[in-house]
Amino acid sequence: MSRTGLAVATVALIALPLTAAAAQAGWVPGAEIVGQSVQVETGGVTNTVYFDPAGAARIMTPGGRTIPASWTAANGQLCLYGGGAQECWPYQSPFQAGQAMTLTSSCQASSRWLANATNPMMQPQPLPQQAPAPGERG
Repeated sequence: MSRTGLAVATVALIALPLTAAAAQAGWVPGAEIVGQSVQVETGGVTNTVYFDPAGAARIMTPGGRTIPASWTAANGQLCLYGGGAQECWPYQSPFQAGQAMTLTSSCQASSRWLANATNPMMQPQPLPQQAPAPGERG
């Protein structure tokens, strides 16, 4: 096999496995929820969590009380810190507005998460294709 043929075969093999992970390669965890709110229902109680920029968060209780908090999204975990407590949930894919996800926290509590809205994410762009030089055959 010529070098050109090997290069084409290698590119073809690399391009084949277009999985959800590959489609999210440009995803920065947390980017889709910055400035947005998420309804989090645990044990029949629904709180609204506002994911503000720079890691600040606010948790609004059903009774209207606001609890100041902070948040991080790293190493496959989404963590909330507030009132002297910390709780983390597995975070392997971006939230999508209107699509509920059930997650189990580091405290073994099962919660239903529903993003009210999300920010647009950058989609991977196709590689530009070069036209063959005049006189070349593909």
